[in-house]
Amino acid sequence: MAASREELKKRACEAIDKNRDKIIALGESIMMEPELGYKEFKTADKVKKVFDELGFQYQDGVAITGVIAPLKGKESKIRVAVMGELDAVVVPGHALCNKETGAAHCCGHNAQIASMVGVGYALAGTGILEELSGDVVLMAVPSEEFVEIEYRNELRKAGKIHFLGGKQEFIYLGVFDDIDMMIMQHTSTTENGDEAGKIKGNCGGSTGLGFMGKLVRYIGKEAHAGGAPHLGINALNAAQIGLAAVNANRETFQDKDTIRVHPIITKGGDLVNVVPADVRIETYVRGGNMEAILDASAKVDRAFKAGADAVGAKCEITNLPGYLLPYESEELKDVVWENMHALMGDSAVRNGSGGSTDAQDLSQIIPVVHMRIGGAKGIGHGANYEIVDKEMAYITAAKILATTAIDLLAEGAVLGQKVKDNFKAPMTKEQYLRDWGGLDL
Repeated sequence: MAASREELKKRACEAIDKNRDKIIALGESIMMEPELGYKEFKTADKVKKVFDELGFQYQDGVAITGVIAPLKGKESKIRVAVMGELDAVVVPGHALCNKETGAAHCCGHNAQIASMVGVGYALAGTGILEELSGDVVLMAVPSEEFVEIEYRNELRKAGKIHFLGGKQEFIYLGVFDDIDMMIMQHTSTTENGDEAGKIKGNCGGSTGLGFMGKLVRYIGKEAHAGGAPHLGINALNAAQIGLAAVNANRETFQDKDTIRVHPIITKGGDLVNVVPADVRIETYVRGGNMEAILDASAKVDRAFKAGADAVGAKCEITNLPGYLLPYESEELKDVVWENMHALMGDSAVRNGSGGSTDAQDLSQIIPVVHMRIGGAKGIGHGANYEIVDKEMAYITAAKILATTAIDLLAEGAVLGQKVKDNFKAPMTKEQYLRDWGGLDL
């Protein structure tokens, strides 16, 4: 007689508890060796080591560092991806940062990988897969953080990648062509002792921000900065004027559109006694709707170019597809919602807001839930970020992912089929690659 969903979920949670120390140790190990996007070779090796231990077949080197392990059910009616992200951010002030690169896990991606692998522990040798009418595909994906834009654009120009975000690249590579839906979780700062910390989890939401990425290069003319500055063209002055012109446009951004422009200068010149002739800026133009993003993007381009015009420099702007706005699958959220309530308690869960992630790009094509689960304190992307409730961040997160996958695939995969049938995708893969990625198909 086939086991019920509840019996399978109980078995999965017991397996996760049995392997609790291993799951936490993996997350902590990743935290101690943070790596930036498309460079996460040590982190990928840690994932592969666990997959080898569990006897999983996998594909590695996907989009440079990605690792994918498909786990076959008794049938393949529905295929559910469970995802974790490999990369860190740059926070040189963090106590556990890489001293050479400044990389630090200040966004909880180490817990994402650990909880994703926790689903593997739940399904390995427990007989659960043999009861499922669908497959679970474990994915360690590179490069969620849209950073080091110039470096990644060089990878793109060399043909090594086509998108700066890892899930975007997975879409291009066809990784999701036979995937029906995806679930993942992100570790939230719930342990700061404030009122907001009473909410330990949410199912994500439709209020995330999309953005365009930009590389801006000002080209001037070198000259002796002290002896003959009149013979040069100061690219740093052009950049300063351009940044001021961007700021002059901020009052035209409407509050309802949540426009955010936050540039950094990545190169300000070469030598202090040479007029700067090569100055570079990276920035996003974020917003709450695409019309406003595109409008603000045009204003920002115009402002940067004005800085060059003011001093006779040249301005080169490369616009890159950032991340789209989220699109929700209410049916998939409902399944996640029930499991969050069961494992965290009714008062600790709410429908919440999204973020700014390439999971939102995937949500335009297949059903996605990018849930948030607590366990950290401090500020996300800040030097004081720390996972303090390891049970919640690693173990409860793994249980929610595993029980959700079981709900979708057990008892004939009826729930999974309902999610798939009722989802009306805003875009096809081909539309996404052409209209957002700007690729010729």
